[in-house]
Amino acid sequence: MNHVTDLYPAELEASYRMGFTVGEHSAGHMRRILRMFLTRWGLDRLSDSGELALTELVANVVRHVPGRRCTVLLLREPHGLRVEVADGVPGPLVAKAAGPLDEGGRGLALVEAVTDRWGVMEGPDGKTVWFECDG
Repeated sequence: MNHVTDLYPAELEASYRMGFTVGEHSAGHMRRILRMFLTRWGLDRLSDSGELALTELVANVVRHVPGRRCTVLLLREPHGLRVEVADGVPGPLVAKAAGPLDEGGRGLALVEAVTDRWGVMEGPDGKTVWFECDG
């Protein structure tokens, strides 16, 4: 007889936090994790925007963070979803304006376009880039 009634520990009911060393293919794995939680939380409608924004933040870690270490936090909020990507690189986030022929430089503009809110929290041990999508 199977006594397992729930495959998820109680602390995963409203949040998920994990440290990662990210690489070129990590965004795909993180999208799957996010999609799984959004489905569990009944927020499937936020998958497209949440996955795109998370992909852009992970790509920034791959490109700009030495050692490519980050912590990802997914939060089920009363209004919807909050995602935080923290790295250990202190200093401000520098967003540049991309020209029409530039291959990069549009990530944060995409995050702004597909989310309801986003921002950066800076601290002595690094920064956290976050976004929220209303459900």
